[in-house]
Amino acid sequence: MNDASAHPTGDAPLGPALVEEATRKSGLIWVRGTGPDRALWHVWHGGAAYVVGDGPGEQPLPGLSGGSTAVVTVRSKDKGGRLVSWTAAVTELAPGSEDWEAAVGELKGKRLNAPDGERMTERWGRECRVLRLEPRESTIDHPEDSLAAAPLSTPATTRRPVPAALPRLLGLGRRRRR
Repeated sequence: MNDASAHPTGDAPLGPALVEEATRKSGLIWVRGTGPDRALWHVWHGGAAYVVGDGPGEQPLPGLSGGSTAVVTVRSKDKGGRLVSWTAAVTELAPGSEDWEAAVGELKGKRLNAPDGERMTERWGRECRVLRLEPRESTIDHPEDSLAAAPLSTPATTRRPVPAALPRLLGLGRRRRR
């Protein structure tokens, strides 16, 4: 039997391959450091996931610091369900180092709508952190519950009263008699 259910720890022989393939194909990973889970865009390169953030206009990386660990959950791109969770060793890369240059070279290709285009890597070196999330424990047993949590509080809102003039502007007001 070569399936995960045959292994009491959930560590199947294909665990590392599943972690790599699922993480590589997923657009977002859910990462939990010391704070709440956060959806982060990433790139898989050289056996680890890399994320950039904590600077102006970039994703927040709360609860993630060099030398700590994090739990990474990867969802299915097709169905949205959890595929695999893994424990990661978090390493902060020093700006300008060889590892940092390689990671940033991969990350800049996936960064959409950067306000400063080609100069974003300079900004990342000055104002952001680049983290390497290297798998340590290939798979973690999934809990039975959904892990759904209330959304984080934010000043953003989508519920506002409809402006009084909007129905008239859209032609939804009283119909004219002919």
